[in-house]
Amino acid sequence: MLFADLGLCPELLRALADEGYTQPTPIQAQAIPVVLSGRDLLGAAQTGTGKTAAFTLPILQQLQSVPPPAGPRLLPRVLVLVPTRELAAQVGESVRTYGRHLPALKTAIIFGGVGINPQIDQLRRGVDLIVATPGRLLDHLQQRTVNLSGIQMLVLDEADRMLDMGFIRDIRRVIQALPSKRQNLLFSATFNPDIRALAEGLLHDPASVDVAPRNTAAQTVAQRVHPVDKSRKTALIAHLVKQGDWKQVLIFTRTKHGANRLAEQLVREGILADAIHGNKSQNARTRALADFKAGKIRVLVATDIAARGIDIDQLPHVINHELPNVPEDYVHRIGRTGRAGAEGEAISLVSSEERQELKDIQRLLKRDIPSSTVPGFEPGSQPSAEERAAAAARPPMPPERDRPRAPGGRGHAPSGGNRRPGGGGAGAGNGNARHARPASRDGGAARPAGRSNSSSQRPR
Repeated sequence: MLFADLGLCPELLRALADEGYTQPTPIQAQAIPVVLSGRDLLGAAQTGTGKTAAFTLPILQQLQSVPPPAGPRLLPRVLVLVPTRELAAQVGESVRTYGRHLPALKTAIIFGGVGINPQIDQLRRGVDLIVATPGRLLDHLQQRTVNLSGIQMLVLDEADRMLDMGFIRDIRRVIQALPSKRQNLLFSATFNPDIRALAEGLLHDPASVDVAPRNTAAQTVAQRVHPVDKSRKTALIAHLVKQGDWKQVLIFTRTKHGANRLAEQLVREGILADAIHGNKSQNARTRALADFKAGKIRVLVATDIAARGIDIDQLPHVINHELPNVPEDYVHRIGRTGRAGAEGEAISLVSSEERQELKDIQRLLKRDIPSSTVPGFEPGSQPSAEERAAAAARPPMPPERDRPRAPGGRGHAPSGGNRRPGGGGAGAGNGNARHARPASRDGGAARPAGRSNSSSQRPR
């Protein structure tokens, strides 16, 4: 099947061709005709399946084919709710990319962590489409700076993650502000009872699209476990990165403090690294992610929520510094690599204290993950003489202004970021987001930089 077979207009097909895309992913092939038909949709879609384009493309076509209602002010007609700031930016980027040959549409990307006044000005001028995190959108509703009475389509993206982050009340309050007659699209990687209850109350006679078994990892991701003592995990990461000459590595930690500490330790080893999490300012997260995508830093250390929506074509390596407490988060983590058919590698460093977490993950996957020890890092082994000598000779961590700098002149050892009470975002994580209420309404991280264009890749 080709995109030309899905009923998309020539302008969208031209934009897809510009990006090197000709064949849709399974969810795109199934979802696009449903959305164009006007039916509600319930989509089971994991990260890396091309879900964003599956709803962005038909939304653009519908917005162009039906003129906005006449009136003194342009009211938004489409609302896309997402769990994190970064995912909001990613959806906005897709709108710009695929809509480049269409008459200009006005899109507002609404999330917290940045000033609200520019958003108010943009909304007052009128927009066609809003992409928003629930908390900041609710702020606008409370201040009466947004009018949602003209919404014709609602998209809930990564609904399971939004519920995990405690956004269910915010979502319901937003829905109450929408017209009762509208098209609804709900995408989720998992379908627990809360998601099913939300879908039953939101969707009317929906079409269902299920492109892959839920809670399964992409077949293109090679998974490995390296048993290692907890105290030597950082040294093992440095060894793997240096020995393999890895240029781009995303590492997951359970906590914000752990992300900062690991990035600092890698900088001491001569590996340019930075961290993103909810305590970092928006500018710091944006800079760190942009530099990681541009290859200015080799390692990006992230908490689970802050990494949601990271979309990097052909990201080769993901490392779990610690296993997540929630098994489903393992699938989300390693889904950062092996995207759109590209191959990737996911490595988990597992100490003896994490045996139960590993069992839970393997039970979820219904398979054992291959395990191998790295010579010199076997559990119970002592650090090598070289490792001990390096540790003894390692100078104290210099002030941030004196830390190693990547090309471009900016320092890349992590700063403490914005340490306001509450952590500044639901990206604040103790790793167990399923049972935690958000520290603030909006979680997530930075706006992603542009993607590479490869004819072998498929649109997000």
